[in-house]
Amino acid sequence: MLSSPSAQIGRLRHQLRTRVSEHPRLYLPLARKRYPGPSPEVIGPETQLVIDGYTRSASTFAVSALQLAQDRPVRLAHHLHAPAQLVEAARRGVPTLALIREPEGAVLSHVVREPWVDMRDAADGYARFYRCLMPHRGQFVVGEFEEVTHDFASVVRKLNDRFGLALNEFQATETNMAQCFDLIKERPLLSKVLLAFESGTITFHELQAERRRASADAQTPRGQDTVPDSSLWVPSNGRSQLKDALRDRWHGPGMTARRLRAEAAYHEFTAEQHPH
Repeated sequence: MLSSPSAQIGRLRHQLRTRVSEHPRLYLPLARKRYPGPSPEVIGPETQLVIDGYTRSASTFAVSALQLAQDRPVRLAHHLHAPAQLVEAARRGVPTLALIREPEGAVLSHVVREPWVDMRDAADGYARFYRCLMPHRGQFVVGEFEEVTHDFASVVRKLNDRFGLALNEFQATETNMAQCFDLIKERPLLSKVLLAFESGTITFHELQAERRRASADAQTPRGQDTVPDSSLWVPSNGRSQLKDALRDRWHGPGMTARRLRAEAAYHEFTAEQHPH
């Protein structure tokens, strides 16, 4: 359990962020100062599409796959992992993809990715996130983790149908999937050019040209000593083992009430996806 003063302060900061991020008027001005661009881009007048959801719900994959498939970049607001951005999108009538993953996978992956976050708080944050969005549920296309990661073309089709868009569908060919995971593996670098591609301010060709220039300047082959450990960003045996170690606690008596609240929020938010 968290007990040190620094851990307690970290827990309080996470709890505060969870609550503030539910309120667009409070959170979005702070987010615009913290994230001036190019990524994550906060919703604004130029936003054409919002892709966001609770953390570890395939947002990086969705953003990368969406942009890779387009002839022209799409201006995206994304990756805040804040319900405020989705609520604001609903208020403005901006086309929106709200991402969701079943709570066990999302919470355990969250705690593995950010070990300073208490599992109890992660579960509470998950439930609050989607309950906050329920009044606006009808204004989103919901993208479930498995569908996003295995059949993103169908998700794009729903966006086109719901909002009258003309987005190209992502084709999950071996080449396209490899390009997508290459982008995800590079994300820990937080390079401005990669983040600009995510937000739709440059094309994939411009990103590739910048990659080549950076590789030549460094005189180091791509993939060798240039990209930090990405094992917590993409599926891996190591990450699975870490989650397995936490699973008993997730299903233990100390988490029962929180787990049930998170599961109820998931089922309520996805109810239209799974009609009885």
